[in-house]
Amino acid sequence: MITHIVFFRFNDPTPANLNATKEKLESMRGKIPQLRHLEVGIDVVRSERSYDLALVTKFDSLEDLQAYQVHPYHAGEVIPHMKGVAAASAAVDYESI
Repeated sequence: MITHIVFFRFNDPTPANLNATKEKLESMRGKIPQLRHLEVGIDVVRSERSYDLALVTKFDSLEDLQAYQVHPYHAGEVIPHMKGVAAASAAVDYESI
């Protein structure tokens, strides 16, 4: 299994923007067949080193992760939204159980 984690720092981290983005990310559930697990969390600590929102997804294989990246809903709906709200992001992809 492959775990894909992305942290986002927002241009304008208001509760409205964070909640709308959380809903947008959660809307992938059921639309992308390769997506085995989806979790979205808004940071509650708000420290200087914190990012504003985390996305945790899991896939059966690297090929499934790659298919997710180019899936029409992810590439056409989610990525443009994220590019509009995020000032920075960081990702880690690793093999997991």
